[in-house]
Amino acid sequence: MPALFVGHGSPMNAIEDNEFRRGWADIASSIPRPKAILCVSAHWETRGVGLTAAERPGTIHDFYGFPDELYAVRYPAPGDPALARETADLIRSAAAGLDVERGLDHGAWSVLSAMYPEADVPVVQLSLDTGKPPAFHYGLGRELAPLRDRGVVVLGSGNMVHNLGRIDFRRADGAEWAVRFDATLKERIRTRDHDALVRYEELGPDARLAVPTPEHFLPLLYVLALQEPDETPAFFNESTVMGSISMTSVAVGA
Repeated sequence: MPALFVGHGSPMNAIEDNEFRRGWADIASSIPRPKAILCVSAHWETRGVGLTAAERPGTIHDFYGFPDELYAVRYPAPGDPALARETADLIRSAAAGLDVERGLDHGAWSVLSAMYPEADVPVVQLSLDTGKPPAFHYGLGRELAPLRDRGVVVLGSGNMVHNLGRIDFRRADGAEWAVRFDATLKERIRTRDHDALVRYEELGPDARLAVPTPEHFLPLLYVLALQEPDETPAFFNESTVMGSISMTSVAVGA
């Protein structure tokens, strides 16, 4: 199965008919139907590594100030406790705990509601251990490689450029620094320069603006870690919006 990184952007993308939502639907229709999805979302940050293990995970509305229509959304995809246990067994770099209470946050369901609107593909989320450096996350991603051969899509959900402090809601495009850093990252991905991407903080002054905090960038590393030598990455939803958010998404093995 392919591995996918999606730029999820605003929670409103879950209910708006726009190019990004259509892009998520298109990528889902172009790949084999997965047995399950393992999602690494920017919106589940923990100390230590966690996996959702609920049979029926709830829909978490982890945002504020949006229309009632968005809070009414439910994404009743089943969980997969067996996959959670299997994934925990694959992870050697940390002791992964199982969380039977945690539901799906909007980094997962806002995208999956477009990809699999029937909510009939089981979903497990893997948390981000925010106490660990980027190299740890890349290495953990490599440990997930056997899942691809077992019918599981590994889905990273975040944004390659994400600076809420610099958002300009009047802009449909990106600020010069955001567009420039998005292009820098795409070039590094094209040339498989994963070492530079793990050390993204060293990619010049634009990096400090584009990735002021790591949580939206780290899901990308999980997906790139799964790239095999003969696989060429493909980009979709290539756009930078609201001044400081990149929607650029990457498919590996699709």
